[in-house]
Amino acid sequence: MARRPEVDKESARGKQRGAGGKEHADSKRREGYVTIHPRGFGFVASGENTGDDVFVPKEGLMGAMHGDKVVVAISGRGPRGPEGNIVAVVERTVVRVAGTLRRRGKSAWLEPDDARVRGPIVLRGDADLTADGSGNSGQDGDAAVVAVTRYPDFPEENAEGKLVAVLGKPGEIRVEVAKVLVARQIAEVHSPEAFAEAEAFGASVPAAMLEGREDLTHIPLPTIDPEDARDHDDAVWVERTDGGGYRAYVAIADVSAYVTPGTHLDAEAKARGCSVYLPDRAIPMLPRPLSSNLCSLLPDVIRLCLCADITLDAGGGVVGARLIRGFMKSRAKLTYGGVARALGFTETPAREPKADEMVDGLRVAYELSRLLRGKRMKRGALDFDLPEAKVVLDPETGTPTDVQRRDKDPGTKKAYQLIEELMLLGNEVVARELVAREIPTIFRIHAPPDEKKLTRFAALTEQLGIPFDVELTKDPKAMAGLLKSFADHPSADVLNMLLLRSMKQATYDVGNVGHFGLASKAYLHFTSPIRRYPDIAAHRAVHGVVLKERVGRSQDDIGKLADAALAASVAERKAMEVEREVVDLYRAVLMQTRVGQRFAGTVTAMVGSGIFVALDAPFVDVLVRFEDCGAERFELDDEGLRAIAKRSGEAIQLGDRMTVDVIDVSIFRRAVYGKRVVGDEDFASKAREGRRGRAVQVRAVGKTKKVKGLRLESSHAGGDRGSRKKPGQGKKKKMGRR
Repeated sequence: MARRPEVDKESARGKQRGAGGKEHADSKRREGYVTIHPRGFGFVASGENTGDDVFVPKEGLMGAMHGDKVVVAISGRGPRGPEGNIVAVVERTVVRVAGTLRRRGKSAWLEPDDARVRGPIVLRGDADLTADGSGNSGQDGDAAVVAVTRYPDFPEENAEGKLVAVLGKPGEIRVEVAKVLVARQIAEVHSPEAFAEAEAFGASVPAAMLEGREDLTHIPLPTIDPEDARDHDDAVWVERTDGGGYRAYVAIADVSAYVTPGTHLDAEAKARGCSVYLPDRAIPMLPRPLSSNLCSLLPDVIRLCLCADITLDAGGGVVGARLIRGFMKSRAKLTYGGVARALGFTETPAREPKADEMVDGLRVAYELSRLLRGKRMKRGALDFDLPEAKVVLDPETGTPTDVQRRDKDPGTKKAYQLIEELMLLGNEVVARELVAREIPTIFRIHAPPDEKKLTRFAALTEQLGIPFDVELTKDPKAMAGLLKSFADHPSADVLNMLLLRSMKQATYDVGNVGHFGLASKAYLHFTSPIRRYPDIAAHRAVHGVVLKERVGRSQDDIGKLADAALAASVAERKAMEVEREVVDLYRAVLMQTRVGQRFAGTVTAMVGSGIFVALDAPFVDVLVRFEDCGAERFELDDEGLRAIAKRSGEAIQLGDRMTVDVIDVSIFRRAVYGKRVVGDEDFASKAREGRRGRAVQVRAVGKTKKVKGLRLESSHAGGDRGSRKKPGQGKKKKMGRR
């Protein structure tokens, strides 16, 4: 599920660590985030000086660790650009570190897995105790996680820490995933108190909880989800009106009826912020008695819901809306494939009898969704269409057997868009209603892109001969036109990704500044309360509107909402990073069995140490270090868009095709390394032709040709929906983190 600005596993340059930096009053000082290279030096990236990172030699790092927010004093300019020394650490970002436990006599320390994190981390006198005092000290060579208790003050000083967990043999998938979760403080098990509160509600909705609610059981309200969905918290139905318009019902499980302020359930949901989706399982935000039962809109059972009852004209324009506290009984649990088959969009998925029975209503819903999508695109909503990884697991062992691009069957995609448009409609309608009534809530905001971040993208489009005016990007409609202009370009995936990286991250806030990516003046998350805490906050506001309750508008009330919004933004990003790292782990495990094989792919990113190539199949990123690009030495150009051979001038740029031999895999770094195959261009060219259908897999046999690809990241302004996967089906669909 999407995803974030990324720091390269190997290198300090090429990828930025996000905004947040600033130029100090003294123009020779900057505030930003430090990225440390495994060889000891570092670069400080500032949001106000994108692409102009400050090089810091090892001796100038002071006590800074990888990822810290620092102040750097610029001393001059060299061949690497500005150079300087760190003079202050503003904020420490490394709290827990995963690695290998080492013991020699009475001494103990941790060797960090991440070579960018300064190590070793020394474990002091009580090293034989974990943080809870259990004494699970572990053996030399065990995988472990430590909490940093003392940070270094000087370049040669080591950090100190305390054991948090000893996990077992390094390299095993179970152990490596556990390291990621423990290091990022993601608990799989809910607290006994929260679980007990969830369990106390029972297995069904009692009659007392239906009092005062509107009966919606006469409306079919099927759920429509991916085949592997775990959460079923939204249901829809659309009818034609006598006047030729539409009446749409967007019904959402009323999680806020169970998760109330002051309870352990609420405190834990707020702390978790969202669910986390791994290739083999989900870590739900709510205990399973709620997430899998009472708050899941299962067929033929009574469930509490909040519903947006929306009236639209024949053109799909909203003419009225009513918010409802109700209860419902879903008529069916449908899938995208079943709906697509019933509507005649595809012949691939198996038929679903319930979908066939409801086909007339589904056809009306699809008709409305087309109108809604057309209006949304016309107003300038951005439509990034990027590939997403699906990890295929062996059902017996749980090990990865393949990593594929998710199926993009055009018919199934239409069924997905049917639901996507109705979810977006529900979110916007609720946001408008709350704004009109000046009800405080948590909004989903997306600011316009930073012009400085678009400079690198403009340089690439210029190289490719594509007109690009940075001024136009201030307007969503013009930006949408740009996206459309290169939809059929051979490097469209690369262009989409680079443009996406130029966008700001969508976040949560109590202040409504609109959503640039959706070209929406007011937007919030209302439709997924099982897996997102801000949706619960929106539901509470809806209850207040329907019941005409007094609305808390004090500074304290707004402050609590603001704290929850910030926590949700942080939790969302953490979940995305964890999901991504775990998928990269599975990719690395898969490629261990393919070292020595040859693949074709596309150059998708340039970093200080080399080139990332996204393989056609399996869908894996391979780092080709510059020394493995050929006989000559390659270096990045000033824009970081091309690698150029110093002697011959040969250039490799984003979007190029490349053939690579896989030469090494690092489980600890979640990295796959390759060597460029020079010449033999036909392999990559033929592979590209095979991929034009976006579903063909290239086998690792025979010779290779020249390929190039782009390292993908999650959408900052992607769709609202997001799939909720069952074990073994890969991470949550990032089309959906709008």
